[in-house]
Amino acid sequence: MLLRPLRSWGLQTLRRRQGPGSPASGLGTRGSQRRTWPRDKENEKENKLVVCVEGNIASGKTTCLEFFANTRDIEVLPEPVPKWRNVRGHNPLGLMYLDACRWGLTLQTYVQLTMLDQHTRPQTSPVRLMERSIHSARYIFVENLYRSGKMPEVDYMVLSEWFDWIVRNIDVSVDLIVYLQTTPETCYQRLKMRCREEEKIIPLEYLAAIHHLYEEWLIKGALFPTGAPVLVIEADHDMQKMLELFEQNQDRILTPKNRKRGP
Repeated sequence: MLLRPLRSWGLQTLRRRQGPGSPASGLGTRGSQRRTWPRDKENEKENKLVVCVEGNIASGKTTCLEFFANTRDIEVLPEPVPKWRNVRGHNPLGLMYLDACRWGLTLQTYVQLTMLDQHTRPQTSPVRLMERSIHSARYIFVENLYRSGKMPEVDYMVLSEWFDWIVRNIDVSVDLIVYLQTTPETCYQRLKMRCREEEKIIPLEYLAAIHHLYEEWLIKGALFPTGAPVLVIEADHDMQKMLELFEQNQDRILTPKNRKRGP
């Protein structure tokens, strides 16, 4: 009941932004959950692919996106981290790392909003390559806050209801998930080398928890549905080896077969 006015406001906002016939105005998503979706929009979407690059912090996602950034007919969408660092002079990302109990809901609400924006903006190329997704925001990072006792159940339920409503009513589906599989120890060493201010206080235990959830979700399939085929690339290697692996897997990443759209 409490979320009904917020849902109504969110839907009206998306309608104003996307116009008639958009996923929001039609309450449509692809697949079994689709309610209504105009045929021309359906055909337009079916001719385009969405690929999400997933992985732990410092697993090499940015390197992967940069490798494909100059590839013809590829649209690259980096994770909107700069936004998370600066909301009218505040740094919700840094605040969350300092005090997850206080700022977890604040950050993850904004993450969900900005990732929704990434998913729903008009696609300008045949292939869109996204850094993470709204799904990993919910399945990995919100889930970790809740499981670790740093997010109250009421906050967790509010974020979960928002996410479930989005998946039911808006097209946020993907065609392929590229999972850069790394050990927590490798990520920890890379974090210390790149020296981002808010990441200096991230402990190895946090990276291990994120790794565990990614393995549950994308390898074991025991956490939440993947909704798309998963391509696993071992990413503990140095830069040169990773570039070679991206080259070797280029066709598999940019022309996903056995398309399976879903949440």
